[in-house]
Amino acid sequence: MVLIFGLFAVVWWGGAAVNVPKSARWGVIFLIYIAVLGIQFVFPIAHPLRVISGGGSVFWLSVGVTFGVIWAYRAGLNWLRDRAAPATETAQVGPFSDAELTRYARHIVLREVGGMGQTKLKDARVLVIGAGGLGSPALMYLAAAGVGTIGVVDDDDVDSSNLQRQVIHFDKDIGEPKVHSAAEKMREINPFVTVKPYRRRLDETSATALFADYDLVLDGTDNFATRYLINQTCVAQGIPLISGALTQWEGQLSVFDPKRKTPCYQCIFPEAPAADLAPNCAEAGVMGPLPGIIGSMMALEAVKLISGAGQPLLGEMLIFDGLYGETRKIGLKPRADCPICGGK
Repeated sequence: MVLIFGLFAVVWWGGAAVNVPKSARWGVIFLIYIAVLGIQFVFPIAHPLRVISGGGSVFWLSVGVTFGVIWAYRAGLNWLRDRAAPATETAQVGPFSDAELTRYARHIVLREVGGMGQTKLKDARVLVIGAGGLGSPALMYLAAAGVGTIGVVDDDDVDSSNLQRQVIHFDKDIGEPKVHSAAEKMREINPFVTVKPYRRRLDETSATALFADYDLVLDGTDNFATRYLINQTCVAQGIPLISGALTQWEGQLSVFDPKRKTPCYQCIFPEAPAADLAPNCAEAGVMGPLPGIIGSMMALEAVKLISGAGQPLLGEMLIFDGLYGETRKIGLKPRADCPICGGK
């Protein structure tokens, strides 16, 4: 019996030492447990394998039932946490505290932002879709900038392959839901903001209900189906959309808001390209710092839109070539036959 529990410990802690995901470690432990249980039922009492594993079939069944109950309880709590309304705490409403004034002093002294702009940031509600390469820096800078309410949507878990570029997640977060990992870091960056994690995959119904609670959306996703859904929902609800994209060494960024006479996302990309023409990061690769550059610029555009500072990338697309250090902008126009915005 001691040998088996020692084996469990080696699998768990040894796997953690080499960054094996928790799900894989639990899987190995479960297989060992099934093997031990099988030995207890198949082999006679005096058999050496039964003696080594020890405890008897009743004991190991009890262990299985106990851990099964604990796992079911925790799984139920996680399910409720992921599906229930996010945390009910809210950021301070009203005048800034002394700590906030000190924190945002470098914003407030900017002529283009000032106290009024920082107040707009505090009152803003921004939803970020994706807590990956683009979402990571965007979320961190939105929190640091003092955006009052920040929602983050993602249904994925942290994987070791993410850590090369998704800077909001750490090695200790491997196997954890990205939204909870991101929310933890954002609260550490700025305790004065409200963070609402949504661990789910967007569909038309959930997107419509969710977007209604926000006044600006940042799209950091990596597939066209979700991008088209986000764009469609934003246009229907009149919400500005900041969209970023990456491939290998190049990134692009634009702000879509048909209410301000700009095109929508589908005006520019009427149809998804063939799969072999638009490979994802896993297939084509991506330079690690690139998402930090584009994601930070997405946060910058959000701050400009909210505070009213400067000229956001409305009706323009910024393209950054990291390999050659070149940046260029192109003008964008609405498309009269667009099925989403109709060129309005």
